[in-house]
Amino acid sequence: MDLPKTLQEFEERFATEESCIAFLRARRWPEGFTCPRCDGRSGWALRSRALDECTSCGHQVSLTAGTVFARTRKPLTLWFRVIGELLFSKRGCSALELTRRYPLSFKAAWTWLHKLRCCMDNSAADPLTGMVEVDETYLGGEDDSAHRGRSLAGKKMLVGCAAECRGDAIGRIRLRKLQAVSVDALCAFISSTVASGAAVKTDGWPHYRPIAGLGYTHHPTVIGNPKKASKLFPRVHRVFGLLDRWLLGTMHGSVSRRHLPRYLDEFVFRFNRRNSGTRALLVDRLLGRVFRAVPIYRELVAPEPLLLVPT
Repeated sequence: MDLPKTLQEFEERFATEESCIAFLRARRWPEGFTCPRCDGRSGWALRSRALDECTSCGHQVSLTAGTVFARTRKPLTLWFRVIGELLFSKRGCSALELTRRYPLSFKAAWTWLHKLRCCMDNSAADPLTGMVEVDETYLGGEDDSAHRGRSLAGKKMLVGCAAECRGDAIGRIRLRKLQAVSVDALCAFISSTVASGAAVKTDGWPHYRPIAGLGYTHHPTVIGNPKKASKLFPRVHRVFGLLDRWLLGTMHGSVSRRHLPRYLDEFVFRFNRRNSGTRALLVDRLLGRVFRAVPIYRELVAPEPLLLVPT
């Protein structure tokens, strides 16, 4: 199935409710309808509604159930226009911008974007290989001249970055929100993002020393002067700079600690597909992931469980 390569093609492709339903049906049942209740292979397709009815048992299957579009009261054409806006904009879009373009409240626009970001997570992606630069940075919070570097712990949001070295260029990247600048947190981040046997380049901080015992070839580099960090680790620092500008420029800096992982997922999703000739690759990847359950607004804003600290 050919996918649109431009925003105009995208809007023309999904201009009607019927075309959106037909796309979802083709993606959900690529080999033909299968009833989840009786395994029947024959069904009636309702053209005006996103429903398929099994001819054997009469069970109706919603095409949107268990997807990003579940329980929506808005037309699918509006959903697809928002998806097009998100994918074909080079820097993405904010909830506030969506309210200016479409008949959506800020609450709805914010929820929709977070649902779509849940489809951009890279937790199941292939780990990074080759030589990989690893470092951490802090985002958000107020600048404090009395605290610098890792002494900012607790005052800003801690983010770890791993970037493949492809000559002088950057290959794939991974970004994760870290709970603490600890040996356990750093080793867990590297283990979950970098393939065993890869070469890992870090600064000379002692917390990185244990990774040599995790199946990696460790290349520690003593920085000395902090001003040289960007020259010794150009790839991760370039990523940090782009991330900071994206959060400030597109999201206006309004990123909370709780929802930071989803913003990082969107940034990685875009960055790792930056060299694709058209946006069709982004369209294919995102639309292929909408068939998953995502949190609803109530779950997105529910209080986080308290972490119990042993005494």
